[in-house]
Amino acid sequence: MRFRVRGGWGPWTLTVLGLVTVLGCGEDDGIGPRYALNGVVTFNGEPVPNGSVSFMTDAPGGRSGSADIKPDGTYSATTLTPGDGLLPGKYKVAVTSVEIDMKDVVGKPGGLYRTDLIKRAPKKRNVPQKYASPATSGLTVEVKQEPVKYDITLTD
Repeated sequence: MRFRVRGGWGPWTLTVLGLVTVLGCGEDDGIGPRYALNGVVTFNGEPVPNGSVSFMTDAPGGRSGSADIKPDGTYSATTLTPGDGLLPGKYKVAVTSVEIDMKDVVGKPGGLYRTDLIKRAPKKRNVPQKYASPATSGLTVEVKQEPVKYDITLTD
């Protein structure tokens, strides 16, 4: 069975579908332009080996961001997709880095699935607790309409 489009709809349909496809493609995710923000996190002069950095904004309609700290202490801020940067504005910054000693957890029944064991496992903070909250860290950064290098230097 064959279907046939009459009245010249075939070319118009293809043209409209083509325009919708072309106009619908692009990188506009509705958030707005973001600008790269990256750097190195150090504590007492040494790179922080893991953890995360949080960027909190108070701007109405603004979006906060975050970044994972890599083993060499580097990070790249993310708003929506990895490394896409932050929207322009002022941010309060928090840094957390905790290592959990899992050797006693892994060998027990249920191991990694038992939150009670994980909560009791020995933990080592790589940075002081005061840096874990944007309210107490004292860290701020301003993102302008250009890439920003922001090295985060933490001390006791």
